[in-house]
Amino acid sequence: METKTAKLLDGKALASQIHQELTTKIQELQTQIARPPGLAVLMVGDNPASAAYVRNKEKACQLVGIASYGQHFPQDTTQAELEAVIHELNQDSRVDGILVQLPLPSHLDAVALLHEIHPDKDADGLHAVNLGRLVRGEPGLRSCTPFGVMRLLQEYNIPLRGKQAVVVGRSILVGKPMALMLLAADATVTIAHSHTQNLGAIAKNADILIAATGIPGMITGDMVKPGAVVVDVGINRITDSQGKSRLVGDVDFDSVAPVADYLTPVPGGVGPMTVAILLQNTVKSYQKSQE
Repeated sequence: METKTAKLLDGKALASQIHQELTTKIQELQTQIARPPGLAVLMVGDNPASAAYVRNKEKACQLVGIASYGQHFPQDTTQAELEAVIHELNQDSRVDGILVQLPLPSHLDAVALLHEIHPDKDADGLHAVNLGRLVRGEPGLRSCTPFGVMRLLQEYNIPLRGKQAVVVGRSILVGKPMALMLLAADATVTIAHSHTQNLGAIAKNADILIAATGIPGMITGDMVKPGAVVVDVGINRITDSQGKSRLVGDVDFDSVAPVADYLTPVPGGVGPMTVAILLQNTVKSYQKSQE
């Protein structure tokens, strides 16, 4: 008898499809707008993981025809210097999206910087105005990672209406906006976190289980309802006893795969979707600048 294993939600394939759609759209719009869309990614310091993410984003921009106005600042850059740069970019008509790469060095206030970005250029969808629009169900730029998850679920025709969804994690980056988006899709949503009692029992109740805790392998097979859809938002780099490092998620893949019906791989699941939605948000702002 062959053992059952979950069908993979392939974020990499869907992201590449979105890239193709955006390339075509940009080519069409550029004839009217007479310039390419522009994205400015601001990075401070030398965090190697951040540097890799930024390279990734810039490569993706190049792929679809978005101009990069990214800037890399030394570790000791001040809050005032960064605010001045953001104000300039707000005024720059070539730039449609602005993004501050997190985490920032500890002397900088990330939230305050985020609030300096014009809400219509907030490519990450994290400005209080855009989060407010999400809460109210109004159109606006959406947070890239949770919106990427929604797009992935939609691609695989996974029904959400009336389903029990459990989001493990309550960050403003993923957990909170994720819960709101699932709620807007008529799911019944529970938000769980590190202080939740009986987390296993709550998770096991989920038809749709979203793990966004930043704790490697936290969700194990015994916490998953048979036939559930499990989305792993975690990206954690771990080093084994041989000193080899690899990327793992918040879900223990090997124990969950035989139980779930659908599962996102890490890497190749949610990660590529985040970047695809970032580009999509930039193109959305680009289109809006024309109107």
